[in-house]
Amino acid sequence: MSALDGAVVAVAGAAGPAGRATLLRLAEAGATVVASDADAARLAEAVDAARYAHGGATVTGDTVDLLDLEAARAWADRTEKEFGRIDGLVHLVGGWRGSASFAETDLGDWDVLEDLLIRTVQHTSLAFQDGLQRSGNGRYLLISAAGASKPTAGNAAYAAAKAAAEAWTLALGDAFRKAGGDGGPRAAAAILVVKALVHDAMRAERPSAKFAGFTDVKELAEAIAGVWERPAEEVNGNRLWLTEKP
Repeated sequence: MSALDGAVVAVAGAAGPAGRATLLRLAEAGATVVASDADAARLAEAVDAARYAHGGATVTGDTVDLLDLEAARAWADRTEKEFGRIDGLVHLVGGWRGSASFAETDLGDWDVLEDLLIRTVQHTSLAFQDGLQRSGNGRYLLISAAGASKPTAGNAAYAAAKAAAEAWTLALGDAFRKAGGDGGPRAAAAILVVKALVHDAMRAERPSAKFAGFTDVKELAEAIAGVWERPAEEVNGNRLWLTEKP
């Protein structure tokens, strides 16, 4: 039996290709999946696709303003109240802004990325921490980029935002460690690191491209599901690399 059988997992940023693949994989593993995204129409499509693929699965969707801490807390509380538990939060909220050179960096890009890549992590982690600790096998998973560890000149804002999100997630992991005491953490916060993501539509648009080092969204979804199969102590506070370390 899968460790996710009967689990309740929230997915933030669920309407994109990675989100769709993750909803499908979690539903296949027997989880109840609670999805959110800012785009209501795309979210509804993603939820319907997961329900259709796995007829017996419970997959729900809700548009939640994750830039509002109280809205994030209400989402977490509502989920735990409705389903009796919360076993995971998968953070897939993304976005990219860059420039041709360091000197041409637009600080307006930082303002956008701070909200997308940092604030949403802060709010979901604060909202879901207690419920994940109560779970007994809770997981908070951040999807990050290798560029956070080796920033390039034109990616200063993006890499810095990703690095901040990683640091915040590792701090949550330390909170889980301390809460577990001598018995070890009962929940885990971990970072899955990719170079970049690729999906079928990208390959169709650029059939000659090699996408070297990229992680397919289906592979990412598989890795996400696999984190519940490993002990909390093993994954908590760690970066799990799905690409070569820079």
